[in-house]
Amino acid sequence: MRTEAGAPSPIWLEQAAAEELAGVCMEILGNARNELYLSMHFLDVALSSLYFAPDPAVRGLGTDGTTLFFQMESLAAMYKKNRILVNRTYLHGVLHCLFCHLWNRKKRDREYWDLACDIAAESVIDSLLRPCIRISPSAFRREFYMRLESRCRVLNAESVYRALRDMDLSGRELQRLAAEFYADDHRFWEQEQKPPHPNMARNRKEDWDQKREKMQVEMEAFSEEMSEDEKDLHSQLAVENRERYDYRKFLRKFAVLKETVQVDPDSFDYVFYHYGMELYGNMPLIEPLETKELRRVEDFVIVIDTSMSCSGELVQQFLEETYSVLTQSETYFKKVNIHIIQCDDQVREDVTIASAEALKAYMERITLNGCGGTDFRPAFQYVDKLVRKQQFSRLKGLLYFTDGRGIYPVRRPVYDTAFVFMEQDFLDVDVPPWAIKIILSPEDLGRDVEEKG
Repeated sequence: MRTEAGAPSPIWLEQAAAEELAGVCMEILGNARNELYLSMHFLDVALSSLYFAPDPAVRGLGTDGTTLFFQMESLAAMYKKNRILVNRTYLHGVLHCLFCHLWNRKKRDREYWDLACDIAAESVIDSLLRPCIRISPSAFRREFYMRLESRCRVLNAESVYRALRDMDLSGRELQRLAAEFYADDHRFWEQEQKPPHPNMARNRKEDWDQKREKMQVEMEAFSEEMSEDEKDLHSQLAVENRERYDYRKFLRKFAVLKETVQVDPDSFDYVFYHYGMELYGNMPLIEPLETKELRRVEDFVIVIDTSMSCSGELVQQFLEETYSVLTQSETYFKKVNIHIIQCDDQVREDVTIASAEALKAYMERITLNGCGGTDFRPAFQYVDKLVRKQQFSRLKGLLYFTDGRGIYPVRRPVYDTAFVFMEQDFLDVDVPPWAIKIILSPEDLGRDVEEKG
């Protein structure tokens, strides 16, 4: 389009300039991707998984798990200031995707979750001593990392979120932290913008789950070559790749099939009922059964590791959440035989629980006895003795709440066993091949979460 004098119109010039700037920005992001890849080969698939697209509404950069959106003027200004800032922001968005921050908020507070995700991503970037992303952290940032590390063993988003909530930060402190760790726009995250197709979000998440698992395998395969600065990234990968459990489903593994007085609508045949009503007027040929076979928890053992490494607060939380699950109508008999055993290097206490009320009363007055070393063998020997004395009718399982650092029995018991670790007090340990290892976060206990594997 041209003016009457033959000169290009202002609109055409603006469009041409915008297209040229968009091309320059795409080249900037492409160069950032290449530079990151040359420095960190283990990120190759993740770095190449995002398409580039301009968006005038985005604040700097932002991603939805498929596309990396950028505001052209902001990106150009960032590159002009320091190209390392572009590299860091690119990697920041990739880490959000790898750790599935976009899809894992659930019912968490948005402000705290966004901040926790930014801190988790930035902590990994700050730990990687690579020239292409290296900017010395500020004193404020280093001091805050130290505060978090005193509360969290791994600075993943979930742990940081809980730490932030526990810190009781003021509004001003939250603003200061948000300004310090902000890197990208979260407006495209799943909680804020629904995809046009209902399966798109799940497919994106599953795709990044697979990338993350593959990345961990590759890093471990070349563990001898893994540098010290890559260990924080590997720790977050290991935490995110752990099996996640629905605690209700998990407890059903220890349930038994038993007949209860309850109408069973599933056994009711409406064809015979309708035929009888038509033939005799008011006499159905079949009625629903008044009993129903259900799988419920009846005999059960909970062992609490009372060594010095297990805090009373964690034990209380574990019992409260276990109580809330066991007292659900579909998993819990009115009369039960639950033994709660406290043990460190010897059995300190055994309390028999026969009802939900007794379990609740026990939780209200519980005191931990022991605080010695950790030896798992005495608890198993004690339970085996109870089994021989026929103290259980059908013992299906034992839950051992512990930090995992102790002496395990060599032989497998006749009942299923699970060692339960709380995420915020978790260091990866090996359990015997006959045992189940469960790592739970507070969000997993008594709530529906995705189960992998």
